[in-house]
Amino acid sequence: MSSDRKVEILRAAIELIADEGYGSLSMRALARASDMKLGALQYHFRTWDALLVALVAYIESEIIAAFESGVGELEQADVRDMVEFMLDEHVGTSDELFSDRLWAQLWAMEQVEPLVSDLLEEVYAKFLGLLEVRLVKRGAAEPRAEALVLLSMIEGESLFAGSGRRWAKDRPAVRRSILQLVDERYGAK
Repeated sequence: MSSDRKVEILRAAIELIADEGYGSLSMRALARASDMKLGALQYHFRTWDALLVALVAYIESEIIAAFESGVGELEQADVRDMVEFMLDEHVGTSDELFSDRLWAQLWAMEQVEPLVSDLLEEVYAKFLGLLEVRLVKRGAAEPRAEALVLLSMIEGESLFAGSGRRWAKDRPAVRRSILQLVDERYGAK
């Protein structure tokens, strides 16, 4: 990121999405949330697409930084470490970045913004690839399929048992069950 102001703007965009839904994010709304005029916002992000590209890149870089500061080098992480990290709603932070409200909104945003869909697909592909490599090392018969199953369980945990969802009270048990399955299948730490 080239400037602190850009980071502030991206964090305001994340907050808008998490608090009010992806439909509330527009260049005008973001300018208001960032206490700036639309022209000043467009100085930092000339187009809507430029904003979306920067937003997804920022989210990815922050996730990787949080992982590496809390767990260790992403490239060296074990299957359980990766799954446990992805299940944690807040990892060493109190902000919206790891909120399941944000991820549900980004998922919905993917459905209407092809660029966001492509960008988030790349983020998922990176984590999928890392999981697949770990599963190959663990002797998985179908590492790609198993990595997709793990990512599906993680996403499903948030969508079904996340904050404010119908089964939110079951979230701790769901999390334990996913980790138990990972431990049984791929060996405990």
